[in-house]
Amino acid sequence: MSPKNQTIVAFSRRAAAAAAIIAVHTAALAQSANPALFVAPDFTPVATSAGTPAAMPAVVTSATHPLPPDVTKQAATASAAAPAATPIVCSAPAEFSHLDRPLVHTMRRLANGEPLTIVAIGSSSTAGAGASSAAASYPSRLAVELKERFPGHDITVLNRGINGEETDQMMARFSADVVAAQPQLVLWQVGTNSVLRDRPLDAHSVQLHQGIDELKAANVDVVLIDPQFAPAVNVKPETSDMVEQIALAAKEENVDLFRRFAVMRNWYEVQHLPFDAFVSPDSLHMNDWSYACWAKLLGGAIAEAASRPIASAAAPAAPATSLP
Repeated sequence: MSPKNQTIVAFSRRAAAAAAIIAVHTAALAQSANPALFVAPDFTPVATSAGTPAAMPAVVTSATHPLPPDVTKQAATASAAAPAATPIVCSAPAEFSHLDRPLVHTMRRLANGEPLTIVAIGSSSTAGAGASSAAASYPSRLAVELKERFPGHDITVLNRGINGEETDQMMARFSADVVAAQPQLVLWQVGTNSVLRDRPLDAHSVQLHQGIDELKAANVDVVLIDPQFAPAVNVKPETSDMVEQIALAAKEENVDLFRRFAVMRNWYEVQHLPFDAFVSPDSLHMNDWSYACWAKLLGGAIAEAASRPIASAAAPAAPATSLP
């Protein structure tokens, strides 16, 4: 091989070696200095409290190898363009969240400035199953709601819910858990577990009327609360009949009814809220948002029904007279 050709070959080998070194170095540098760019998808919370911040697009960077300025700028632009979270408005038609009858014992207590005691008795949705804490249960939220509506009044809401109970089991506790507290208002959430366990509706109707009569005998205002509108309840064929039975019993016994089933059905069918906005992952119980909304609507209904006429409410009850 001539000296000239030897020089060309040697030069080519050195160039190839240099190119290989540069390629390896570039690959290593790219692997360590090119962290993944992750932009969170757009997210609109459906059941969060007002204090929960909206999710924003996030950029994951490396402390030792920050992203190039143009990429950082793009991520910042995406973050600024992300839609703000839209909180759900708690609302329901008036005919579903209104109490038809005045709460006479409750209004007298409030009008006279005396302490008001409310007992909430029921099963798991009264106890607060599905809520993040006891403070998020509907009786706890109702206490807060009523104290805001009646500042300066001494108002106590006692939670007497027990998971899994049916109507007759709640009635067995009336003496110790309801009457003993000497309430002026009793909120009786009933019917759900009887439906879930396929209990006969005729037998339940008898129990329901007996229970209402026992509560009325204790000289308290009574508000019935029917089952929740939730997938696990809706699949039961007796659900609509149970809802109708409770409404009929309230009418026949002349007591109030808070139409929880209709309120929640309106959320789903009219307001188009998905079930996961107001039902827990178990497809049965409510969640923090729906408990709070239920309490808000019920609190408004109680406040209105206890203020119908305040003047007559403040007057002492007339003594009973017998007909000749």
